[in-house]
Amino acid sequence: MHYGLSDQVRARATMSYVRPAIDAGKRQFSISVKELLRDLEAHGFPANHARQVCMALSSGKFLRENSIDIENIDGPPSKTSTTVVIHYRLAPGKTQNEQGAQRQVENPIHRANETPEEWAHRLTGKISGLLKDELAEYGGGEAFLRWVRGYDEEDAA
Repeated sequence: MHYGLSDQVRARATMSYVRPAIDAGKRQFSISVKELLRDLEAHGFPANHARQVCMALSSGKFLRENSIDIENIDGPPSKTSTTVVIHYRLAPGKTQNEQGAQRQVENPIHRANETPEEWAHRLTGKISGLLKDELAEYGGGEAFLRWVRGYDEEDAA
């Protein structure tokens, strides 16, 4: 699976800032672009990508994945600089326990190492067996399909 630079930024920010803040019971926390960029560069991230880091940290995807909202952004008017500090708060209606449970399910670092086959199996595994009881009530999958189509193949012959 392709794992881009913005994905790396979001994964590192989640692991280094979001999770620790939520685990500590904080409802608000901040991420300094300069500090995060320094941490990313220590792990092989290319230098001079402050704009990309800022965009990834303020993206809807990052906010949704972590159930957080941006409270304020300190920095220059462009909001894309190493001097930017983004202040977050937990999204309304979410408790720390719900946040913690979400973190255990969603692990962006793990997803980065998945093959397409593993990704597909992870997603379809959640729905596996969902209609098992329903199909059994109709006498199996073929009988269910006959019911859906509205006729019995034996009657059609």
